[in-house]
Order: sequence, then structure tokens, then C-alpha cells
Amino acid sequence: MDLARELLALGHDVTVYSALPPWRTRRLGLPASRTRWLGPAVTAAQLAARRGRRHARLRELSARASCEAVDLAAAAALRPCDVVIGMSGMTLRTLRRAKKRFGAVTVVERSSQHIEAQRDILAALDPSGSQPELVVPRWSVERELAEYAFADYISVPSHHVVRSFVARGVAAERLLRNPLGTDITWFRPTPAPPEGRRRVIMAGAWSHQKGADVLIEAWRRLDLARPVELVHCGAVVDVPHPSAPRFIAAGFLPQRELWHQYGEANVFCLPSRQDGFGVVLTQALASGLPLVCTTRTGGEDLRELVADPASVSLVPPDDPAALAEALDAMLDRPPRIVDGVRDVLGDGRHALSWRGYAERWERQLREILG
Repeated sequence: MDLARELLALGHDVTVYSALPPWRTRRLGLPASRTRWLGPAVTAAQLAARRGRRHARLRELSARASCEAVDLAAAAALRPCDVVIGMSGMTLRTLRRAKKRFGAVTVVERSSQHIEAQRDILAALDPSGSQPELVVPRWSVERELAEYAFADYISVPSHHVVRSFVARGVAAERLLRNPLGTDITWFRPTPAPPEGRRRVIMAGAWSHQKGADVLIEAWRRLDLARPVELVHCGAVVDVPHPSAPRFIAAGFLPQRELWHQYGEANVFCLPSRQDGFGVVLTQALASGLPLVCTTRTGGEDLRELVADPASVSLVPPDDPAALAEALDAMLDRPPRIVDGVRDVLGDGRHALSWRGYAERWERQLREILG
């Protein structure tokens, strides 16, 4: 939705085919004339997929039905176009119709690693297969592989996702890498926290995928030497929160409130084992926070966009000692103060915006269309 809105603002003719009802897409900044609602049946299928998450079999069946419903409805509704961009897992028929009927360039948008790489990482976290949320269904793998094979291009958000595709035989020339943006009017530089405060914040699912258990161990190592607060914003999935006086569970927060939590912290951490990018990294960086994150996030890409690469520290996944060392060094790093507020970006702020993201897309589209 953010991409469509910004491409429209850049002067392109964009139509969004969505399971979201019209009132939702209008709230996201898209005029009714540029959206096509796929209908109440598709919306109901997506709602069922979300509500069935607590029951493994129901979750799988409803997720598959949701993907099929979106794809069938979008393929039927599709109108003449030059380019189709479809979300992976729910776009195979749509891509085929766009190519056969309109001769369109087809792009599949994949937000995580290659589906087989993602499957293997999650399987290693749960060899017994007892945690359904860590199992990638066979139908999902087969569907995405068919999309990768058919599409002209595959759009991905980060260097490490590119590497996961190349390692499985996908030609680098077919991969369009574009780091995700954020709303820089919501996430903006903040005043530095009180002197003497040492606070680390993480936003996102508190889970094994996100490396929450690794962060707990790294934080305990830090806290033994000098007191450090750890804040988590988001839902608890499969790792329990620690019971400790300097751990703060802020819960799930709207984006506007999340910004205030960033302003109270010194460092943002995302210790993911499996993460295509992590848009929270862009949010935190735009808020003036330095980052400590693993090499399986978008940290490498963000380091290339900002004026001060030292504001992004990369560590390997599953290494609490390296994570603790990087966090300690970043906590001692003095914040850059610009006009009374903390800012690590310099001239890199526009690159982190949704407009900057759309401009990168625009350059790629012009290139592939010749």
C-alpha cells in the first residue's frame, strides 16, 4: 500500500487489487479510484486465516484458502497493465494471466529469504516438528517455487535474501533488491535519554525466530557488569518474558506510540535468526537510535544508506557473546545531537522514507522496461 501510494504521487498509473475493504485502503492514503476490492469472500478468507492461528491444522487450511482466494480473485479482476507486482505465495495465477493476456512484466515480491532457506532455518529451531508455527507447509514451498520460476523478476528487501536465492540457483540478474522504508513524519529524531540511562529496546514478536532467547542471555551478561534496562514492544510468541526488575514489557503499541518508546532508549536491537528485513530497524534508525542486529536482517542494507555506517552494528545470529559486546559498545557511543535532538542519519533521512523506497522502485522499473 505504501509503495502504491508513493508511485501514484510520482505520476504513475497504479491500481491495487486488495482483500482490504475500501474504507481500509482509503485510510492508507489510496483513493477509491485506484483500488479494486477483491470482495467479501476474499476478505472473509483472510480474516479466517488470521483467527485460526491457535490451531495448527485450521491455520494451515485457512492460510491456503486465503492465498488461493486472493490469487483467483485478482487474476479474474486484472486489467491491462505493463507491470504486475504480486506478493509471494498468493500470486501465481495472477502472474500467469498478466503475462498471457497482456504481455506484462511480472514481479513477485518476497519479503523473507528463499522459501527453502526459510524452511530449513525454522526446521533447525524445532527438529521434532512439535511447534507448528515453525513449520513451513509443503504446499507453501511448492507454490512459491512455481512463482519464482515463472516471474520475470523477484523483488527482495536485503542482501542476505539475495544470497539465499543465488545459493539456490536463481540468477542475480532476476533479483531486484530494495531496502524497506518507513514514515519519517512519524519516526523522527528524538532528544537523547537522561544521562546515565542504559536502555536497549526490541520491537517485534518475542520469539525464537527473532532471537529473543539470545537477546535475554546477552542482556543478562551486560547487566552483570553495569545495570541495563531491556524493553520489549510487541507480542509474546514462543519465548517467555524474563522475570527481572530491569525488564520492561511494553506490549503491542501503535506506531505513533512506538516512537515514544524509541525516544526513551539508547540502542535498538534485532537479534533475528530468520528475518527478511525488519522494518522496525528503519523506524528506529529514523528515530535517531543506533542499531545492533544480526546478519539475517536488513542491517547491512541500512548501513549503506546512512551517512554514519558506524551507527549500524552487525553480529552473527545465535551468538549471545558477540551480541552483548556489540550492545555494550553501542551503549557507550555518544549520540549525535542535531538542533537539540538525536540523529544518526545525516543526509540519509530521505533514503529511509517510503518516497525514497518508491524512487528506488521507479529506477528499477524504468530499467527493466527499457
